[in-house]
Amino acid sequence: MVEKTFPMTIEGKEKLENELEELKTTERDEVIERIKIAREFGDLSENSEYESAREEQAFIEGRIVAIENMLQNAQIIDSSNTDANEVSFGNTVTFVELPDEEEETYTIVGKDEADPFAGKISNESPFAQALLGKLIGDTAIIETPGGEITVKITEIK
Repeated sequence: MVEKTFPMTIEGKEKLENELEELKTTERDEVIERIKIAREFGDLSENSEYESAREEQAFIEGRIVAIENMLQNAQIIDSSNTDANEVSFGNTVTFVELPDEEEETYTIVGKDEADPFAGKISNESPFAQALLGKLIGDTAIIETPGGEITVKITEIK
């Protein structure tokens, strides 16, 4: 069986490692304490505090397993070895939407790092797929739910 790889930046890997440490050292202990206190309230079948703490414990344990799997199968992509003029994974791309010249900037990251509100888009997204491989000055047509948009790449970092 081939393991799925998780492409990510070095920063993304560090963020996952920090989250894993927090889950294992702080959040896990806190929820165990909540379960202990809730058990003292008596009948567990009607104890909402106990049920809530157990659900949170299951979430934490599931997240720990998921993060460990992602880190074990991480594929770190270093954009410093790529052509500085070509859009690739890990690059921060600035472009203007045509014809109104509205400027936007996004960093292309792995899907598990993506956060559009923080300016990070998944390399698997249609938006990133349209930009990958383009050069400064190139235009790209991007399919969006609202229709096609055309952008011109102005900067790559």
